[in-house]
Amino acid sequence: MTIENEASEALSLLTAKAVRERAHQLLDLGLQGQLDHFEVDLSRLSEAARRTLACMRTNYPDMQIPLHSRWRHFEIDGVDRWAMLAGARRFSDVRGMGRAAYDLAITSVVLDAGAGSKWTYHEAVTGETFSRSEGLAVASLSMFASGMFSGKALDPLRADAVTLFRMDPDELADGFQVSEDNPLVGLEGRAKLLRRLGEAVSLRPDLFGEEDEPRPGGLFDILYDEGQAGPLTGERILELVLDGLGPIWRGPVEIDGVNLGDVWRHKKVTGSEKTKGLMPFHKLSQWIAYSLIEPLAWAGIEVTDLDSLTGLAEYRNGGLFIDTGVLKFKDPAAALRTYEVSNELVVEWRALTVALLDKLADWIRTDLGVGADVLPLGCVLEGGTWSAGRQIAAEKRQGGTPPIEIISDGTVF
Repeated sequence: MTIENEASEALSLLTAKAVRERAHQLLDLGLQGQLDHFEVDLSRLSEAARRTLACMRTNYPDMQIPLHSRWRHFEIDGVDRWAMLAGARRFSDVRGMGRAAYDLAITSVVLDAGAGSKWTYHEAVTGETFSRSEGLAVASLSMFASGMFSGKALDPLRADAVTLFRMDPDELADGFQVSEDNPLVGLEGRAKLLRRLGEAVSLRPDLFGEEDEPRPGGLFDILYDEGQAGPLTGERILELVLDGLGPIWRGPVEIDGVNLGDVWRHKKVTGSEKTKGLMPFHKLSQWIAYSLIEPLAWAGIEVTDLDSLTGLAEYRNGGLFIDTGVLKFKDPAAALRTYEVSNELVVEWRALTVALLDKLADWIRTDLGVGADVLPLGCVLEGGTWSAGRQIAAEKRQGGTPPIEIISDGTVF
């Protein structure tokens, strides 16, 4: 095998297509009763769909559902915090706005692993207190607005590679209001990811430093320029995200010197000699990709083929399927244990979640009589599955904890 072919084997897993194909492999095995950890009962998909539709109609009564992205969390309680920041900054051109928006979205998503059930964030401006993903979003936006990630005192709304590379956990703890009584899961892991983000960006000036000093937002220039020639696709955005930012997700699997990030082992996944037994997810990279679409739209760039991205393999979407009975533990005692992210049961759960989100989206579109062009998967997630997963978790468990307890270091979920 040539070096080029070896590299292509590794790169073949750095796509949303690989995530979807391999997730459906495991779903097919589950429907045949051939998985080790979960049974799949598609008759219960109607209950998951019912709950999802109910959330969609409650959250968006006019059914004009935006994409699932980090921007929704910046708008919590009806306050459009980014619009206020951008309005006060008065960007002189669309590129400056786009770079700042990308700086904010990317740094915020990098910080968006599970916060744990004990942490909260108090927003001084509104007087409100938030937890979990919303709290992380509001906290990261506040840090961004304060200039914590900027290397230029007179231009706070930016995230410079050199500043990210020097990020101190104590400084991050202050930004998140962490204390002995307000612990945040995976604080050190988040600081490491920001440092890796700074390193990755500084090493790729071709992607992140075309028009300015290296910063995550430099990716906006690349996509904006490409978009002048015609519509971009969701897959193209993810391709550039994984190309430029992939090195920050240091997972357990490496092929021919390429670290694959959010890729894990499951013995029943088939593939080529070097990729068999490997299940990719790229959850945070896809979360970034979803969150980079709207700033392009604001700048007049069309993005199509949104369903080339997959659903997100995280505990709210995955919890929906367990809590509605679509997924059932083969060993009931398994629900009582705590797991590392690398555990095959967790890998199986995440893969089944991705494939079942496709099935659920098809069910809901059929029920509503619309196609994927009207209701892409990202809107089903937003409407949607994430809210329904949180809602049923709150009904079933004190504190709304997920049905599977994962040991988190702040870098995956």
